[in-house]
Amino acid sequence: MNRTPSSTAPERGPADQAAGAGPDGGTPLSNGLKQRHLSMIALGGVIGAGLFVGSGAGIAAAGPSIVIAYAVSGCLVMLIMRMLGEMSAANPASGSFSVHAERSIGSWAGFTAGWMFTALLCVAVAAEALGAAGIMVSWFPGTEPWMWVLLFMVIFCGTNLAAVANFGEFEFWFAALKVAAIGIFLILGLLAIFGLLPGTDAPGAAHLTGDGGFLPKGTDGLMVGLLASVFAYGGLETVTIAAAESKDPVRGVASAVRTAMWRIALFYVGSMAIIVTVIPWSAPEIAKAGPYVAVLDYLKIPAAGQIMNVVILVALLSAMNANIYGGSRMAYSLTSRGQGPRFLSRVSGGVPRFAVLLCSAFGFLTVVFSIVWPDTVFQWLLNMVGAAILVVWGFICVAQLRMRRQLEREAPERLVVRMWAFPFLTWVALAGIAAVLLLMLRDEAQRVQLYFTGGFGLVLAAIGLVRQKMRARD
Repeated sequence: MNRTPSSTAPERGPADQAAGAGPDGGTPLSNGLKQRHLSMIALGGVIGAGLFVGSGAGIAAAGPSIVIAYAVSGCLVMLIMRMLGEMSAANPASGSFSVHAERSIGSWAGFTAGWMFTALLCVAVAAEALGAAGIMVSWFPGTEPWMWVLLFMVIFCGTNLAAVANFGEFEFWFAALKVAAIGIFLILGLLAIFGLLPGTDAPGAAHLTGDGGFLPKGTDGLMVGLLASVFAYGGLETVTIAAAESKDPVRGVASAVRTAMWRIALFYVGSMAIIVTVIPWSAPEIAKAGPYVAVLDYLKIPAAGQIMNVVILVALLSAMNANIYGGSRMAYSLTSRGQGPRFLSRVSGGVPRFAVLLCSAFGFLTVVFSIVWPDTVFQWLLNMVGAAILVVWGFICVAQLRMRRQLEREAPERLVVRMWAFPFLTWVALAGIAAVLLLMLRDEAQRVQLYFTGGFGLVLAAIGLVRQKMRARD
């Protein structure tokens, strides 16, 4: 339902220019994304390499209670997405939460959240390119990783330099393959659990209660599993950025957010439940081959390892494509609001091509860092963005607390999507983020990431505050 703001709505300022029009009334971004693109981006955004590969570490730490860990962290992410959906439906913007933070808290907040997220996506592009190259080298032993990294960078940089519809089509088919793969996995798992798959016996609750019980490593193991699960949900935010380039951004955001609950429950919590029910959580195959391959091998699915390698490759390439897109649009939004070099806000053919080139170049440069300085520069970059998503979520919560009150007073008709039980659940989400940060302090590796991210965030906030004061004087 797309509603037109009334005359009582707040005046549109610089932050709103990111919703489509370029700075100073310049060339707007394209609106080439269709509803089917947004629906599949939202659906596929939940299914990443973190689920297919990273979930193994969580299972090793928490055992069968990983189901609870994913359910709890999933609830937190649903609250964050609901808040983000409320603000994005009311004020669609390619800068998403950065724009909302600027409007509700101050330009320093938009600056900090936006550039931290852009850095996170650019470093993620490098990590995903390296992962994808590793799979290709395993298939073609005579090749070098840099060759595949260069090929992937050229392909997805070219895709994002062209019309936004190209990005939408790539993500549509990438997401369709991931959804199909996880759907088949869930069906096979359920058949095995109920003893309906030929050659398998129904396991019952034996794997959930045996080998140490449901909490084999106690609450400490559950907490480690919770940390592992929280960071697997990154990527959902991209749909609110992409919605600004669709023909009906309000409807697109509203639809994506309203289906977030069943997507998270089905893909993440459902997958974990099937894995720890079908095979023992302590099976060495989970750590060696990955949880999904371990289950498929147990079910005697031919070529399970190679099938999952194809799916993981698609997940990595999909994430590369989406992160170049998301990083370029965030950089465009920031610079169009005077929060960075103006040349990045130039739009050609409905695409911010300089921003796309910057994100692609930084991603490729980060790959070079990983080869030349793997234990210094690259590790510093990884640590700086290690907890960045938590900082972004924190800004989303605070921005929603402030914006909701303003919208209720001045433009209630723009509240197409409403946060549940406001403001109680917003405060619950903030408490959840604080709890995750405290848990990170307990683990040495996580603690280092937290310190680096905190330092990076403080530097960005200080720069943003100085810029805000300088602009106030002008």
